[in-house]
Amino acid sequence: MNFLTQIDNLALIALLVVSGIALFLPTLSTLISGKGLSPTEATIWINRRKAYVFDLRPEEAFKLGHLPGAKRLSSADLAASLEKMKLNRKHPVVLVCETGSESLKAIGQVRQLGFSEVATLQGGVAAWKAAILPLVK
Repeated sequence: MNFLTQIDNLALIALLVVSGIALFLPTLSTLISGKGLSPTEATIWINRRKAYVFDLRPEEAFKLGHLPGAKRLSSADLAASLEKMKLNRKHPVVLVCETGSESLKAIGQVRQLGFSEVATLQGGVAAWKAAILPLVK
């Protein structure tokens, strides 16, 4: 009976560990691979974690409406622009474009500058609008 109890306990511990990993994996993959944040997650990063928000869209699109607190940067000059700003590298960064694809390509550049937490707004400004979140004009 003792042996069976030990097997049951080991099975429960293994189940607990696997469940914990499964719950943490989406967050970990976002941080490691830089995949997108949902509009809700981006809002949490912006409001609670004081994330920097950089909009990589053309100036005309930026003027039509952008995320609150976002700064427009050209994706071609992204690294140089960020270097000039002398930002705190400990703050997270959210990159934004129209659909999320252009900002996904820029994650590597931002990480090379020493920002450890970099993510994109999954679906871009289009997803932000679809979630009926405010844009600043």
